[in-house]
Amino acid sequence: MEIFELNYPNHTTIDRTNEYSLAIGFFDGLHKGHQQVINSAVQKAAALGIRSAVMTFNPHPSHLFREGKDKVGYITPFDEKVKVLETLGVDALFIVRFDWELASLSPEQFIDIFIKDLHVKHVTAGFDFTFGSKGAGTMEQMALLSDGSFGTTVIDKVEDEDAKISSTRIRSLLAEGNVEKTAQLLGRPFRTTGEVIHGEKRGRLLGFPTANIETDDETILPKNGVYAVLFTVDAKKHFGVCNVGIKPTFKQPDEMKPLIEVHVLDYEGDLYGQLATVDWIAHIREEQKFASVDELVGQIGRDKETARSILQQSIL
Repeated sequence: MEIFELNYPNHTTIDRTNEYSLAIGFFDGLHKGHQQVINSAVQKAAALGIRSAVMTFNPHPSHLFREGKDKVGYITPFDEKVKVLETLGVDALFIVRFDWELASLSPEQFIDIFIKDLHVKHVTAGFDFTFGSKGAGTMEQMALLSDGSFGTTVIDKVEDEDAKISSTRIRSLLAEGNVEKTAQLLGRPFRTTGEVIHGEKRGRLLGFPTANIETDDETILPKNGVYAVLFTVDAKKHFGVCNVGIKPTFKQPDEMKPLIEVHVLDYEGDLYGQLATVDWIAHIREEQKFASVDELVGQIGRDKETARSILQQSIL
């Protein structure tokens, strides 16, 4: 898959003469609703004998229009988004820089620059996609402004249990710790990627060594608690039990940002400095404070066996 980074007004064209069937949207999470939009664009590309493409935007608009905690955290980091798009058969990815210059474009200007000038012959988007200054442009408008130079397809909302599948809904589920339902809406487990870093090594002293994962501050994590996870490093998957939180037995809640610690079951080896992925399979329990270290050790042992049982069932 080719990747093109575009920004307005300095760099809005590419050195290619290919024609494209384009899926357009922010696509954070690449959930089942997004997948329908993208699959439709890929199928249209095959029917027209042209290349398939996805256009997305960086950063999320909330990072421009809001400040501090009101900024939306990402469900899927960029590298993971690229991997998922490749599995969907996308030929090209256009990443458009979202800034005040882009946000000020009229719908007509946006279409001229980012649709017509890129040789797009068909545009597919969700029913609620908007573009141009203050989101004034709709897919109905896009069809009217095409001047016959490209076609359009609008994908209706995709539902699960009578509710729209959306990135907002998935963020809410993760805030509740509901990684099982999140996986159902994504069509795959929610995934976190990061480097294994040195921690305080308290887990090792307790008899349960953990891999501490450093994550991107802009990527969201599930609610603090204990989870059954699949831990992947060097392309090998392992069962794991993961604590996300701030280890309240040892720290005051306001002293540090959330931390991922994974006890990898039946594994011995040095993981420091390696890139690891954590697939969140099931929520086991809430984070809690223990009266003694012995109580904590006993609970970790039970969590470990609970995770093993869940994970064995999940791969059957």
